[in-house]
Amino acid sequence: MEQPKSGVMGSTRALITEREREQISGEHGDQRRYEAVSRVRRRVREQLTEDVDVLKKEHPELLEEIQEVICDE
Repeated sequence: MEQPKSGVMGSTRALITEREREQISGEHGDQRRYEAVSRVRRRVREQLTEDVDVLKKEHPELLEEIQEVICDE
């Protein structure tokens, strides 16, 4: 079994999986790239917005940390 590039087996994804990273970078062709981008967009619209709502209410400091990482990139 191939380990993720982070070197940690069983690590969870932040937003995209290692495979989706490969697909988005074009390593598996245009169709796979399109499909991966669609999955990530759907995840952002549906799951990420729900996660942000929970963090706003339950742990605003953690949300602020996430925003700093995203905005600094």
